Amino acid sequence: MAEIIQRDGTWTFDGDALRLVPGRDKNVGLLRKALGELTVPLGALAGISFEHGKRSGRLRLRLRDGADPLLQATGGRLTDSADPYHLTVESDRYGVAEYFVDEIRGALLLDEVPATAVDRFLLPGPSVPLSVSAGDGTASFDGEQVRLEWNWKTEEAKSAAGARSLALSDIRSVEWQPAVGLENGHLRFTVRGAPTKAPPKYDPNAVELWGFKKDPLMTLVAAAVQARLPHPSAPPQTQVPTPADGPPKQLTPSPSPAPHPNPPPEADHDALLRRLRELGDLRESGVLTDEEFTLAKRAILKRM
Repeated sequence: MAEIIQRDGTWTFDGDALRLVPGRDKNVGLLRKALGELTVPLGALAGISFEHGKRSGRLRLRLRDGADPLLQATGGRLTDSADPYHLTVESDRYGVAEYFVDEIRGALLLDEVPATAVDRFLLPGPSVPLSVSAGDGTASFDGEQVRLEWNWKTEEAKSAAGARSLALSDIRSVEWQPAVGLENGHLRFTVRGAPTKAPPKYDPNAVELWGFKKDPLMTLVAAAVQARLPHPSAPPQTQVPTPADGPPKQLTPSPSPAPHPNPPPEADHDALLRRLRELGDLRESGVLTDEEFTLAKRAILKRM
């Protein structure tokens, strides 16, 4: 197990998953505090890096595209202070950070985790129900319905119709955009059968954000909704004919058979030996450095 404890937070790796706990330092953003503890399975990771600095460094996790509904809904627009996959490291813990990186890279190499995109969410997203107030309104989500309520700062053309309820089945997509410079941000829902290109200030399916402290909290609603929508990269559903008195049924491709959960010990041992030989070939060809080879070899020997 590898662990790094900082004022900014604590990251723990047990070989199968990363546990990310935000710190209590005043510089920890509201979003990270609201998200609380996150568990990231090893299979959701595309990589990890450590950046040195004069006074402090930074650990950065890189998740596989499409693995996290939060990153899907925000499109990589979170600031460092709000991003739960960044950790500030004090200069006297650089050695621990580098060891932490080596442990995770060795596990990714040993488990042959690809860095490619995925077609399903590997993290669950925020729990519901939840409600957030920011900008010109309040967005609430109970798992089945989004409710948008307006405040006294809302443009009259948008607030005149009153509060708005959107069924999850009618929502096609969700997007959070931060305020940048003089341009306001938004939390916007694209609703089936009601496309709109109106600015968020006038769009009844959007909350306009003005760059205040609570704006990032709107990503909680965005991520919770995103986690319950069809994955953008999921295989398309196909229709098959049904009797005339019923609508066509939606079918999804049958999943591939799961591998045998408990392979014979001899087969597992042989596979590890083959992996050792492959690692040796990769080192000889220059693909792996001596240090990377040693880390991967050590992990394999532990499993034998």
